[in-house]
Amino acid sequence: MIGRLQAYVIDCPDTRALAAFYSELTGLPVTRVDKDGWVVVGPPDGQHLAFQQAPDHVPPQWPDPGHPQQAHLDVLVADLDEAESQVLALGATALPYRTRGFRVFADPAGHPFCLVRES
Repeated sequence: MIGRLQAYVIDCPDTRALAAFYSELTGLPVTRVDKDGWVVVGPPDGQHLAFQQAPDHVPPQWPDPGHPQQAHLDVLVADLDEAESQVLALGATALPYRTRGFRVFADPAGHPFCLVRES
């Protein structure tokens, strides 16, 4: 092992708004907000999501290969239908791909993420 995951950093135009979205999605608290726009969700001494200000951010447009997804998160859920309605209420957008076990969405800044049914 070379190291361990500290943070998954996501560039976006509005760090506070996207951090609030992921805080609601995962149940993890916002634990750091810096003046320069850096926002952290999750425990400060463990793995967390971080949001970095990127005013010129160009969102992915999955599945368009001209605007690839770049990276995404998989979020385990007990009930796909319930989770879908909750993320849509938070501001997510459903993307045109779903199977029995997972569904693909875009967060408010356009980053794809999947809801994956727990086995």
